Amino acid sequence: MLTTKQVSWIKGAVFVLALAPLARMVYLTVTGQLVDPLEFITRGTGDWTLYFLCMVLAVTPLRKLSGQNWLIKLRRMLGLYVFFYGFLHFMTFLWFDHFFDVQEMWKDVLKRPFITVGFIAFVLLIPLAVTSTNGMIKRLGGKRWQWLHRLVYVIAPLAILHFWWMKAGKHNFTEPIIFGTIIGILLLMRVWWAIRSARKA
Repeated sequence: MLTTKQVSWIKGAVFVLALAPLARMVYLTVTGQLVDPLEFITRGTGDWTLYFLCMVLAVTPLRKLSGQNWLIKLRRMLGLYVFFYGFLHFMTFLWFDHFFDVQEMWKDVLKRPFITVGFIAFVLLIPLAVTSTNGMIKRLGGKRWQWLHRLVYVIAPLAILHFWWMKAGKHNFTEPIIFGTIIGILLLMRVWWAIRSARKA
């Protein structure tokens, strides 16, 4: 088992590394190395939202399979990075696509299904981010907090559907299939463990 100090070092390293994709996007944009900065940033923030979502869902299976319980200490931070990159993804849509015109944004959300499901997924992330503190866990109570955070099992399929429909216009389904397969496996593992626990009970 790792010591508390070692876990703190790992958390610090993960925190810094999680900001590297954003630093790269900013650097490439500022230095003018991109042909289409808007598309690059939109795609990059969306992709990293999915990457971190996969990491969050992978924490529990990895912990159970490896017996490394300290991994659970990374889940909250990884979850906040899901929201962080999801927020940046939403802001590129609101800012660069609509220049903060909320009325026009709503028209777009209601008009295009892939934006609709993406927007719903982002909105569902907000209560998870807001209630991520120890204080909110105490206020809600452990069970209610756990039930609320099971929204991630709704958010994940919505995020994949958003990605799938976005890629449908380009007839490029490779990445959505890969992400969907990973998330599907991670969710099915939870279903399997829940069934086993129910049978034992």
